[in-house]
Amino acid sequence: MLRVVVVDDEPLAIRAMQRLLSAQSDVVVVGTAESLETALQLIQSERPDVVFLDVDLGARNGFDLLARLLPRPKIIFVTGTPQHAVAAFAVEAADYLLKPVMADRLEESLKRLRRAPAPQSIAPVVELRLPNRSLYADAVTIILLSAEGDFTRVHLVNQPALLILRTLTHFESLLPAGVFHRISRSMIVNLDRIRKLDAPSRDISFLTLDGLADPLPLGRTATLRLRRALKAQA
Repeated sequence: MLRVVVVDDEPLAIRAMQRLLSAQSDVVVVGTAESLETALQLIQSERPDVVFLDVDLGARNGFDLLARLLPRPKIIFVTGTPQHAVAAFAVEAADYLLKPVMADRLEESLKRLRRAPAPQSIAPVVELRLPNRSLYADAVTIILLSAEGDFTRVHLVNQPALLILRTLTHFESLLPAGVFHRISRSMIVNLDRIRKLDAPSRDISFLTLDGLADPLPLGRTATLRLRRALKAQA
């Protein structure tokens, strides 16, 4: 039996998908949601096998939800336009359905889903919005995030840092807290990227991160917060 959650900000679209899924003898809809936050709570509590996910969810989108799911169920995007298809398959979506969804197209998608092997744990994916495009980065490739006013500079493995028009708090809400830790008002560190912490004095230390060319100077408070985070992780 496939346990399914439907996420869409349009109640009519949710009801249409429920009607289609009700014709499948091995599918049960365990819940529906019209917003990202409601969907997150529902998925975390129900742990469905599959989420039928709309891309556009008002001010947020389905990719924002993916970044907060770990482990992640299988995802089938359901949306009105084809423009996000490349990004959807880049984050290993099981399928991409265009509205209005036809019964035969849904059946094809479910057959593919039934044949697929059991999902493995997938790292969260974070959307990085640039002026003319969006990039989707696996969280594990993010080394460090630092605040610059209303912007955040995101340091990634093997590529130049990106300046994103999003606050540090925005990224803090998306990234898994067990791996990413905010050590100051202006900095979030990927704890798994830490290689060395040198403290020549009580007032300053130097943090070496895998993928970052130069050691990062930290003040006393940031160093204490980092040490506590590392101790809790151990």
